[in-house]
Amino acid sequence: MGIITHIIRRLLLIIPLSIGVTLLLFIVTHIVPSDPLAAILPEKSLESPEIVATTTAKWGLDKPLHIQYLKYLTNLLKGDMGTSFKTKNAVTTDLSTYLPATIELAIGSFIFAVVVGLPLGIISALKNGSIIDHFTRIFSLLGASMPPFWSGLIVLYLLYYKLPIFPGPGRIDARLAAPPTVTGLFLTDSLIAGDWTAFWSSFTHLILPAIILGWFELALIARITRSSLLEIMSQDFIRTARSKGLKERIVIFRHGMRNSLIPLVTILGLAFAGMMSGAIMTETIFAWPGVGRYAVLAATNLDYPAIMGVTLVIALLYMLMNLAVDITYAIIDPRIRET
Repeated sequence: MGIITHIIRRLLLIIPLSIGVTLLLFIVTHIVPSDPLAAILPEKSLESPEIVATTTAKWGLDKPLHIQYLKYLTNLLKGDMGTSFKTKNAVTTDLSTYLPATIELAIGSFIFAVVVGLPLGIISALKNGSIIDHFTRIFSLLGASMPPFWSGLIVLYLLYYKLPIFPGPGRIDARLAAPPTVTGLFLTDSLIAGDWTAFWSSFTHLILPAIILGWFELALIARITRSSLLEIMSQDFIRTARSKGLKERIVIFRHGMRNSLIPLVTILGLAFAGMMSGAIMTETIFAWPGVGRYAVLAATNLDYPAIMGVTLVIALLYMLMNLAVDITYAIIDPRIRET
């Protein structure tokens, strides 16, 4: 089976998965014992039967659930995720406003996790039992066990309040204007505009939340890299490569790392999606105006269209990352194409 056929098969699987996700999401959000009208209307208006009836009909809440779902699915195919109860904007408009901030934070966190986690895992595996190995394991354990809201508050207290090394919450200094929107990513937009002051402010504001969000994935990457490389480096073909007189650098990276890529690719592929979906607490602590804060606002106000829009975007992101991982598997190991 060729790589193109493998990709087409995986793409076709996304269609029933997407329909299943929308159906499950619609059912879960609508069986919750709550009244969406409370999020739409002021408290006094709820006492008027006429206003309640008009609003119910306007939002289609008087229709049976299966009719509501079919209408939602039809609109979704047209790119319409509905209108937010709270903001009264199209959900796609709200997401286009909040999503770039979360993407920028996730990219920064991913770069931090990979740049630090991979070398730590490799060094820990090669220096098994050493002080570096013990430090890496303790560092990984802390990263995997400390919740973001706790570590975020500690970091803000120490590095912003007590020792003002880094700026406080937000994406950019309050005294500066945001760069003209091109991509929605402040670092990119400030570079396009040639505004180096805004770029530096955006970069320094990104450091702390990126570290806090990326710490958990960093710990996971370091641990998986260490365990996978330790297993591979004990194999017979590694001893054979060394006995042939190959340089240790070639043995480690060409033979060791290459054969430990599959479990590592899984972690790397899902890490970015995990950062996108797990940014809620980090964005709340650092006042980062991303999808996480939008999701909290939607859940607090029983904003069904916004909740479904956010969840659907995250689910789609996971499916796309799984697709990317599958394709990478097929490139690394051609035997997987046959499955």
